[in-house]
Amino acid sequence: MPLDVIDFHSHFIPPPWQARVAANLSETQRRRWQRIAMLIGDRAALRAEIDSGDLVGRVVNVPTALFHDAGEIPHPDMFRRANDAVAELAASGPGLHAIASVDAFDGERAARELERAVRELGLRGVFVEAVQGDKLLDAPESKPTLTAATELGIPVFVHPVAPTQFLAGLARYPRAGLLFARGALNAASLIALIESGRLDELPSLRIVVTSLAIGGILLEAGFNEAAFRHDDGVGVLRRQVHVETMGFLPALIRAAVDVLGEDHVLAGSDWPIVNDGPIAPKLEAALAQAGLDAAQSAKVASGNTRGLLGLG
Repeated sequence: MPLDVIDFHSHFIPPPWQARVAANLSETQRRRWQRIAMLIGDRAALRAEIDSGDLVGRVVNVPTALFHDAGEIPHPDMFRRANDAVAELAASGPGLHAIASVDAFDGERAARELERAVRELGLRGVFVEAVQGDKLLDAPESKPTLTAATELGIPVFVHPVAPTQFLAGLARYPRAGLLFARGALNAASLIALIESGRLDELPSLRIVVTSLAIGGILLEAGFNEAAFRHDDGVGVLRRQVHVETMGFLPALIRAAVDVLGEDHVLAGSDWPIVNDGPIAPKLEAALAQAGLDAAQSAKVASGNTRGLLGLG
């Protein structure tokens, strides 16, 4: 029987914004990003795999880093408008579930917008950038957002951004180098949350990272015994950290299940940036190659996301 799949990692950019296409790309990369820019604002494309039956749902976020000016902090009104738009999208038809976007480094103002987005708009989680300048998510400015998410009972999806300080040396590797650099900062913010004690301060907070952060998760599990296993047998990694399956690489899925447990791995594609084709067959094949049985695969495909977001 085919798996019911909910894609936890799907992007959408509402009008009037559009995804930026960098000017210094190779012709191949330029064409790829032009296609991404076209798809990421297309409601019909976002729904296509739901309507075809390939997916039973998508969890949609608005990635402001893809359209606001690089190096500039978005105006707070941008997040309010983005949250209004993604809430309207989720209400437009079955299968679409929206999470809020906020600037996690904007202190109490971000926390207030998150409360509005959840209590008034019905959004089911929050999407934040992993870093801002030299700040990671253990920064004091981020605590109000993390505290609000804890009190609201919603997960925080910590998403990587392009780390310009790493890219110069990796410029000759435009795809693998960029993914590696983004993953390093995604992992760095998770490590900061663990090592600073922020997750211990907020023990019911749930954090989701991308599969690019697996390296950081493995290092914490290997070198920080307290993070992996407290006296009660469960440290913050297994209690509070979840990872999605972007890229559908069996080795990474296996590592995530081994370290975090089968209840903490979520199907996610990074649509339309990494994956814009049928998702369910790729995920099912990857789960089988990773050695997951039918019950484990069903959890990863949709069960864990339903539980995390409180979906029926």
